[in-house]
Amino acid sequence: MRKTPIALALAVVLGTTACGLGSTASQEPSTVARAPELRPDQQVSIVFESYNFGQAGAWTDTFNELIGKFQQAHPNIKVTAQKPQGNSPNPATDTVPSIQAQMAAGSPPDVAQLGFSDLDFTIHGLGAKPLDDLVGKEEVQANFDGAKHPFAPTARTLADWDGKTYGVPFVFSTPVLYYNATLFQQAGLDPANPPKTWDEVQQASQAIKQRTGKDGTYIDCLTKTAKDWCFQSLVRSNGGHVLSEDRSSLAFADAPAVEVVRMAQNMVNTGSTPKLTQQQGYEAFARGDIGMILETSAIQATFIKGAKDKWDLRATTMPSFGGKPTVATNSGASLFVFSQDPAKQRAAWELIRFLTSEEAYTTIASKIGYLPLRTGLLEDPDGLQAWAAKNPLIKPNVEQLAHLEPWVSFPGNSYLQIRDGMMDAVEKAVYQGADPQAALTAARDAAKPLMPAGR
Repeated sequence: MRKTPIALALAVVLGTTACGLGSTASQEPSTVARAPELRPDQQVSIVFESYNFGQAGAWTDTFNELIGKFQQAHPNIKVTAQKPQGNSPNPATDTVPSIQAQMAAGSPPDVAQLGFSDLDFTIHGLGAKPLDDLVGKEEVQANFDGAKHPFAPTARTLADWDGKTYGVPFVFSTPVLYYNATLFQQAGLDPANPPKTWDEVQQASQAIKQRTGKDGTYIDCLTKTAKDWCFQSLVRSNGGHVLSEDRSSLAFADAPAVEVVRMAQNMVNTGSTPKLTQQQGYEAFARGDIGMILETSAIQATFIKGAKDKWDLRATTMPSFGGKPTVATNSGASLFVFSQDPAKQRAAWELIRFLTSEEAYTTIASKIGYLPLRTGLLEDPDGLQAWAAKNPLIKPNVEQLAHLEPWVSFPGNSYLQIRDGMMDAVEKAVYQGADPQAALTAARDAAKPLMPAGR
């Protein structure tokens, strides 16, 4: 049994200093030795840590099914699946401190699922192994090319750093505007013509509120719990950034970000958006009590279940700011290898290959609703063609994947303090009435000393 001493875990997770995440030192990525192929009779046991195992229903059931299929295909590899250590409402939040605690105890998971928001720290702080070195660049690219269907071009490099692949993008969504077509009809709106701009969203929200008594719109991008992937998409769609392109300065107090927050605050002040937590928001939409929600497709199964035989669930692309083009950023995570043992490294790679295969994405897309990164499956009669024809909710995600931009991770060991400080400011402005410019400026100024001077 793998044990993590409580004292070590507390020392790592609670021993936060000015460096933000305690004792894990920032390091430059190094070249690692090639992991040899496993012999057919070579027995290997690995640990796979994923926040999907901490979520009830479709997530855990689907990933348990996939692990079972992998072990049938690789009887010499035993996989122990575990959720991150911790008790956060969102298990993904526990991932980094969980891995840190296990590293302090000398037993990190062999392969783990980490969010794109953690990418910089995953490489420079946690020391994820470069896959190009571990198994060879040719094998990594062959996996992206697939047996039949390649990864979408915009997805292939999301877990690269300085031209080297460290992780394989696994599951993610873009921001999708789900809407209740039944409420649209009751409010005198045309369900075939959903809002295309945020001004139109506000107008439709007012109509829904006044004519049905239901709430108008919930934007699940504006709380610390929601993290910042969707907020980044809103800011980029308004022409701004949260971090400068050279990663040296913070930009979330600049005019484009402030305008986004002010727009969202106005929707709350006018009654277009209810004051709800993230969970309250998506649960209310699933009940049919909100007209629209900007959300990840990871919650899509919940919406389908809530709407069944009760109301008409539809989806469209995220709204724009006037005539500006929308910029979709991705949520989700990649798979990384942390093992020091060559045999376990190779076994971990085999698991990553399977979990990002055509077979796995067919299962993940059809049972959870996540975007299949091998998009050719959607037109394959032996893949997801029949499913896609019956599930038009996937279309906005596929359309936005074509002009995807990465979810940007903040730099340094204090990246979570920077991100959470920004989102605290957003939440205080939108839901508690703080001045958007003042709140974001204060968060930026507090975060400036946390930025690394350079590597």
